[in-house]
Amino acid sequence: MRKVWPWAVAAAVFIADRVTKILAPGIPENGVVLIPGVIGLRYAENRGIAFSLLSGAPWALGVVSLLIIAAAFFCLRGKKLQPLALTGLMMMLGGAAGNMVDRFVHGFVPDMIEVLFMNFAIFNVADMFLCIGCGLVIISLLRKDTGLD
Repeated sequence: MRKVWPWAVAAAVFIADRVTKILAPGIPENGVVLIPGVIGLRYAENRGIAFSLLSGAPWALGVVSLLIIAAAFFCLRGKKLQPLALTGLMMMLGGAAGNMVDRFVHGFVPDMIEVLFMNFAIFNVADMFLCIGCGLVIISLLRKDTGLD
């Protein structure tokens, strides 16, 4: 019997991302402080990839995202990944899929989470899970516990 939980992780990330992006345009123009001096909400439209790089080519970025997702799926199909690595990869899948949908549908990715204690890019839930997922995969690789032997 196939494992369902990894797909549930990807779906949960994707749904959380979609819900927050639907709500994001309602954030007041001057933003909202959630924890003073730490974190707030401010709506922004990212027309590129990380830190607005490659702005102006949303369809191309969407296609690249789709190709990366497909290549990863093709390369990893049939592998018996360990739970930590699999969880990380599924978080990355959910985040990448969320941002890819926005590129195709809107031509930009809505961002809304703002770090207030330093000058940093505004980001979204998908971005958070892409980073957390990468971190879990790196930890798994360092522990030599991926299941890719």
